[in-house]
Amino acid sequence: MMMKIALIYDFDGTLSPGNMQEYDFIPAVGKKNEEFWRRSTEIAVENDADPILTYLWQMISSATHSGLSLRREAFQQSGKNVVLFDGVEQWFDRINEYALSKGVEIEHYINSSGIKEMIEGTAIAHHFKKIYACSFLYNVDGVAYWPASAVNYTNKTQFIFKINKGIETVSDDKQINQFIPLDERRIPFENMIYIGDGTTDIPCMRLVKEKNGHSIAVFNPQSDDIAKTQEGLENLVNDMRVNFVSPADYTQGGKLDEIVKLVIDKIVTDKKLQKLKI
Repeated sequence: MMMKIALIYDFDGTLSPGNMQEYDFIPAVGKKNEEFWRRSTEIAVENDADPILTYLWQMISSATHSGLSLRREAFQQSGKNVVLFDGVEQWFDRINEYALSKGVEIEHYINSSGIKEMIEGTAIAHHFKKIYACSFLYNVDGVAYWPASAVNYTNKTQFIFKINKGIETVSDDKQINQFIPLDERRIPFENMIYIGDGTTDIPCMRLVKEKNGHSIAVFNPQSDDIAKTQEGLENLVNDMRVNFVSPADYTQGGKLDEIVKLVIDKIVTDKKLQKLKI
């Protein structure tokens, strides 16, 4: 059986420069981006609530009051307007081809606090084996009325274990807690590469790194304060929370391209060396 490597991505700030709601949804409900997020934060503080749940509630509330469709297809259509970083659309096939040349199969996963239905509408959705993200429940008329899944910065770590054990369902809360010997798990932690940005991904990036996988913190190369942003992420390396820092440039020959290919080489080499010890 061909060895598998999991490439796990955050979405907003990692594959896309901004929050996915800002490209189409928020303007469509007649709000400014800053206004929408500020109000979500205020509701969370006023009610001591999870900010992810309050932003999901505000999406439903704002769309209802503005007459915007809350059907799954409308969210997917909104996802078509999400802007991606340079090279993202070509990234997956190129990395898959490189891995195959090394005798490895890549599986791509999303682990995001964004909206699953919007990600499903993007041009890259078909590349992912599984999209773990926030989502909605829909009534008999197909209209969203309540959150089905709320993914915050700490519970994102559960999906690392689901990938490790080969559990794809979000609803599973039994098998995920069952003991599975390390050598029987679908994708070992050391075969994981996590790519994320900012503080919301620190628990996942640190978990993967501490489990002998590899974590890469990326930043927008067009950031208004790129030096400060890069310095902040480089502190994560110094604090031993991530392995590498790179611009979110997915083009061939870029730093991120080089890092991921070298990590693939390292994983393959480490496995070969382990076999020689037996």
